[in-house]
Amino acid sequence: MRTLPEFPLTVFYDGSCRVCSTEMFVYMRKDHGGRLEFVDISDPAFNPAEFGISLADFMFQMHAIDRNGTVFRGVAAFQKIWQAFPGEPWFRFLAVLIDFPLVRPLARLAYRIFARVRKYLPKKKAVCRIGRRPHR
Repeated sequence: MRTLPEFPLTVFYDGSCRVCSTEMFVYMRKDHGGRLEFVDISDPAFNPAEFGISLADFMFQMHAIDRNGTVFRGVAAFQKIWQAFPGEPWFRFLAVLIDFPLVRPLARLAYRIFARVRKYLPKKKAVCRIGRRPHR
């Protein structure tokens, strides 16, 4: 298994994407002992310039940055996220599996395909700020 990131790991995700936000909410709800911090890059207040990465790059693929400033992208970012759950056998298995010689290239290819089609997936609906739907 590759080395662990220097936690906390800041995970950047597109909160407007149903697939992305659903997966991140799974990670948020699990006990990660404060090893993960989440940043929604679809939030209008998000400033990518603070990280030296363009918004287009953030939107194209998953990014995670550890405490030392090491940037992980795509499949590598997911591996580092899974390493934040040492007590979870499934995530530990995935983090090790991704290092197998045939698995990593296949995972990268699958992720590249997903990253290219992600923009065409359904977006989450805007949250109603007052707690009810407007009347029609």
